[in-house]
Amino acid sequence: MRTFRITVNGVVYDVQVEETDASAAAPSPAPAAVPATPAAPAAPTASAGTTPVKAPMQGNIVKVNVTPGAAVKRGDVVCVLEAMKMENEIFAPIDGTVAEVFATKGATVATDALLLTIR
Repeated sequence: MRTFRITVNGVVYDVQVEETDASAAAPSPAPAAVPATPAAPAAPTASAGTTPVKAPMQGNIVKVNVTPGAAVKRGDVVCVLEAMKMENEIFAPIDGTVAEVFATKGATVATDALLLTIR
């Protein structure tokens, strides 16, 4: 048996694979995989009445320019995301007040991760 660690949709699994020769009988069904680590916490969601600001691509947050309660105008840079060695400014899509900030400097985010909400 060989043990491998795989990641599926962000969940890590430890799996064991049995090596057999080609003349072996038909394989038996494998038991269901069990996560090696506890399930990741649910991703944050935008609350009713707020506009989500999401990451356009996977990357690292290098700067967060707003805090909850801050007033923003459409087009203001709310945070900076580094992806592929380039810094990408993330803009406020509407005028409003920042309701919640989920992004933190140094965090790695996936595509469409919720960075903050504006109401």
